[in-house]
Amino acid sequence: MNDILPDVSGTWRYLETIVREVIESYGYREIRLPLVEYTELFRRSIGDVTDIVEKEMYTFEDRNGESLTLRPEATASMVRAGITNGLFHNQRQKLWTAGAMFRYEKPQKGRYRQFHQFDVEAMGYAGPDVDAELIIMCVRMWQRLGLERLNLEINSLGSPDSRARYRDELVSYFSAVKSKLDEDSMRRLGKNPLRILDSKNPDLQRLIADAPVMLEFLDEESSRHFAGLKTLLDAAGVPYVVNPRLVRGLDYYNLTVFEWLTDALGSQGAICAGGRYDGLVEKLGGRPLPAIGWAMGIERLVGLYQACGGEPRPGRSEVYIVAVGDAAIGRSFELAESLRDALPAVHVELNLGGGSFKSQLKRADSSGAALAIILGEEEVARGEAGLKPLRSEEDQINVPLDDLAGTVGRHLLTLEGTL
Repeated sequence: MNDILPDVSGTWRYLETIVREVIESYGYREIRLPLVEYTELFRRSIGDVTDIVEKEMYTFEDRNGESLTLRPEATASMVRAGITNGLFHNQRQKLWTAGAMFRYEKPQKGRYRQFHQFDVEAMGYAGPDVDAELIIMCVRMWQRLGLERLNLEINSLGSPDSRARYRDELVSYFSAVKSKLDEDSMRRLGKNPLRILDSKNPDLQRLIADAPVMLEFLDEESSRHFAGLKTLLDAAGVPYVVNPRLVRGLDYYNLTVFEWLTDALGSQGAICAGGRYDGLVEKLGGRPLPAIGWAMGIERLVGLYQACGGEPRPGRSEVYIVAVGDAAIGRSFELAESLRDALPAVHVELNLGGGSFKSQLKRADSSGAALAIILGEEEVARGEAGLKPLRSEEDQINVPLDDLAGTVGRHLLTLEGTL
């Protein structure tokens, strides 16, 4: 688990703000969920024969002997919250959440045991149009953030009936080559052979490549749904690749699955992924309800933003007040608060701890502020303050204190476009 330090947290906040704006522009509403759920929720939803449940969950007993788990993903919690709070009673829901998830994985760059995700879900929508909307939403995010080197892969896992036929075919195929399977694949062969297709074992990749393809077993309705999605993506000008081996790592998926991949982050190539889970709400105790969603790792989003040359967004002041002399220091607090009242979106930092004019100006520069407001004894006597741009070659000017807020606002609009 890692710390997110101040030099990087500003970039996190910037990216999170853009992602929230895009999500909510499509009519999705925020829901906030607990970090801890009953373990059974994830066993029933994710599936016993998955790496997450078998190897990666942080599970413990509380004082009442109940088995609890730190959430490894948010979809199951989202469905549980909808059922518990009656959100699905004759309603459709478009929801999003964000926060920490936990998986006991091998730590590496871009993958931590506590990680953070955005999770977006649409419940009650059956057609491929919402599938397309969720993918197009991602395209808009990449555009807003200036992200490149992203490729979309899609597949269909079909209906339960077509998956059952495909499952039988996979069992037959892999049973004929049992001697070449690893221990995990042998265990999954009898319970969920689709999980074998998700294996990262390099020794199995040739076998997996030669295995039967799910798309050849789709029923008519599933084929129509997948064709409809491709038609909508084509109409929107969204390029994609059909990857028939894409199955995702969770058992609840059906029909559409997709992943946004990048080659900019080494082995951690998946930035955003999801798909349909039309049977999950009923499986967890609700009425039958179609649903689809995606999750996006924020650590990987930050890494891709940096790899694409995104400008660092450190948490910093935009205005730094330099005050020298007792009268100036006394007036500086009032001045700082009046600026915060007049310009609530502007970060105003007041010099604390005294210091010479030179040392304070050095602090102002290192703070990253765009402007320094200089207040000395003479300025106080004249009812003025010096306004010194720190990120341009403009000269310092003197501004009446009554006009300071308006002048600062105009300069920031010109210098940084921050308001």
